Amino acid sequence: MVAKNRSANLNMQGRRNLVAAWLLGAVAYLLMPAAMATKYDVNPPVGSYNGEDVVQPIEFPHVIHVKDNGINCMYCHTYARRSKVAGIPPTSKCMGCHKVIATDKPRIIELTKYWQNKTPPPWKKVHDVPDFVHFTHEKHLKKLVFDREFPIENVKEVCAFCHGELENMTVAKKVKPLNMGFCVGCHIANKELGASGDCWKCHK
Repeated sequence: MVAKNRSANLNMQGRRNLVAAWLLGAVAYLLMPAAMATKYDVNPPVGSYNGEDVVQPIEFPHVIHVKDNGINCMYCHTYARRSKVAGIPPTSKCMGCHKVIATDKPRIIELTKYWQNKTPPPWKKVHDVPDFVHFTHEKHLKKLVFDREFPIENVKEVCAFCHGELENMTVAKKVKPLNMGFCVGCHIANKELGASGDCWKCHK
C-alpha cells in the first residue's frame, strides 16, 4: 500500500514537473519574439536640420517614385549596398523607364534632352560629410538591413534615419544634421547592436 502511494505521488510529481516545463517553454516561446525585437531593434539617430533648398537641373520628384510607385531606394541608388557612396543613378537608368513613361511631362522632356546630348544632368549634392569623415553606406546597410534580415522592401525606413522621409519630398532636402553629435549619439544608442565607439572607424 505504501509503495503504491509512493508510486502515485511520484507519478503526480512527474506530471507536475512536465506541466511546469511545458508552461515555461510556452511562455519562453511567446516572449522570444519580443525579446528578439528588443535586442535587435535599432534606435534611430536623434536630431533635425533645416537645410537650404537646393535647386536641381530637374526637379526630381521622390514622392512620385518612392511613395506613389513604390520604387525601392536601392534600385536607383545601386552603389549604396556595395560602396562608400550611394551614387546618383546614370541617365540610362532613368531613360529605361522614361523612354515610354510620362514622355510628355516637362521634367521628362528636359531629361530626354540631356540623354540625347549624351550629357548627365549636373545634379548638386545635398547630403555631405567633411572629407576627414569616413562614412560608408555599404557597412551601414549591411549592419542595419542585411545582417538583421530587415525586409528589403522597407529599406526606405533605414535610409530615413539620415536622409529623412524622402518619400514625402520632391527635391531632396537636408533634414538631418549629419554632424559628429548626430552620429556618435546613434552609435551610443545602438552599442548593443555592435555600433563601434572606436574613433578610428570614422576618422582614418
